[in-house]
Amino acid sequence: MTTLQSVPALGTHPAAGSLPSRAETREQLSKATYDLLVIGGGILGISTAWHAAQSGLRVALVDAGDFAGATSSASSKLLHGGLRYLQTGAVKLVAENHFERRAVSRQVAPHLSNPLTFYLPVYKGGPHGAAKLGAGVFAYSALSAFGDGVGHLLSPAKAAQDVPELRTDNLKAVAVYGDDQMNDARMALMTVRAAVDAGATVLNHAAVTGLRFTGGRVTGAELKDTTDGTEFGVDARLVLNATGPWVDHLRRMEDPNAAPSIRLSKGAHLVLKRTSPWKAALATPIDKYRITFALPWEDMLLLGTTDEEYEGDPADVAVNEKDIAQILDEAAFSIRDQQLGRDLITYAFAGLRVLPGGPGDTAKAKRETVVTEGRGGMLSIAGGKWTTFRHIGRTIMNKLATLPGRPLAEDMTPIASLPKKMPLPGIANPDAVAHRLLVDGGTPGPRMAADTARHLATHYGSLSFDIARMAYERPELGERIHPDAPEIWAQVAYARDLEWAETADDVLRRRTTLTIRGLATDGIRAKVEAMLADRQS
Repeated sequence: MTTLQSVPALGTHPAAGSLPSRAETREQLSKATYDLLVIGGGILGISTAWHAAQSGLRVALVDAGDFAGATSSASSKLLHGGLRYLQTGAVKLVAENHFERRAVSRQVAPHLSNPLTFYLPVYKGGPHGAAKLGAGVFAYSALSAFGDGVGHLLSPAKAAQDVPELRTDNLKAVAVYGDDQMNDARMALMTVRAAVDAGATVLNHAAVTGLRFTGGRVTGAELKDTTDGTEFGVDARLVLNATGPWVDHLRRMEDPNAAPSIRLSKGAHLVLKRTSPWKAALATPIDKYRITFALPWEDMLLLGTTDEEYEGDPADVAVNEKDIAQILDEAAFSIRDQQLGRDLITYAFAGLRVLPGGPGDTAKAKRETVVTEGRGGMLSIAGGKWTTFRHIGRTIMNKLATLPGRPLAEDMTPIASLPKKMPLPGIANPDAVAHRLLVDGGTPGPRMAADTARHLATHYGSLSFDIARMAYERPELGERIHPDAPEIWAQVAYARDLEWAETADDVLRRRTTLTIRGLATDGIRAKVEAMLADRQS
């Protein structure tokens, strides 16, 4: 019998195809001259690569770690209009965010996002009154063309039915509004896949060790494959620095005297087991500007976030005891104690928001995108937010088209001519996908467990059938990775062969939910590492 450790790579799997090996990809990168080299595989770099490849440019994308391996997989998992921006009068910004949110959740990736109702509790003595918040959520819903219903006030008793752990002492009213939720790592991976489908060449775990210059202009990069130490280089007509918290580090490779352009804000989150079902999320005002979230997510409860200036090495960002205490204390404003026990915590993570340089409270800073050009012609992009990742990709492409002395505009399709709502791979109605997996497994084989079917449908869309087929052809891959999680071993093989997974963390943290559930045991990690080692050479 074939063991999990000896499951061969997919090779030329008829339904799923195959990816080139790392050696083949390195050779391709080193031999070609690209129109655009994107350094940084967070969502901003990924989105730009996707749009550039759609525009007909020859695009390469590299990252020192995994795709979405840092900040882009450490968000609050929301696609949202930005309710708090209404306080500053940024009505146009909220409307634009809502447009992008609806486009992603309705046309671009309905299989990877889901609507989420938010309850905003109004307590006696709180920073905002019921009338103000009621008017605020109405205006918020109006700016989304009431696509998520009409923002309104709800009685505490009704809210407590939907969120059993809601504190009702001194609760005067609850304001209701709608936004959307996603798994950020999965959304990023599907966008990488879309970029590759459009012609981009991508490689993760490839660190930049230096930049290439021609006549004082940046024309590529020297890289090192961190999986085996292989050194190679990439030539490009234009280089885009999309390295997030490391953006100034790369700018100093271009110009050692480059002044700092950004500041960093640390945002920490906790993941807890839920003590009861939640039908809505909580967004609780802490003060005039800050809100703490309690979000039902991946069958768990996600709490956060913090917002404080960070000055250390971005690679060292982590959740500390102060963060845990703050998140739990702030959650206790609106959540009963039994849901906040430390024994319920399964995982904690922190990311860094990239903010424009300057003074002031990071909690009040705008999440705007800044694009600059260095003395060597390298473009650097910093900031932004998940909700507007498509808009940011389009903005960069428009910037490329207007750069003086750049011939890229002659070779690229104008961004305005591209489909405005190009869907991500796997687009499908997740309910329909889950139903088919439940009825017949999506294959001639046995039916699939309900929680596994739902999980696959909402993380892969129609690509779920490729995974189901693997499980049918190799029954050992249809077994659960852990009895308390919906994932099956076929997802590990799929991640290895078709989703650029190189390490156990790539699989357990970003391509499955085992780590956030607190289920990535040493035994499971060893089996995953064995499967990864059995990839095609």
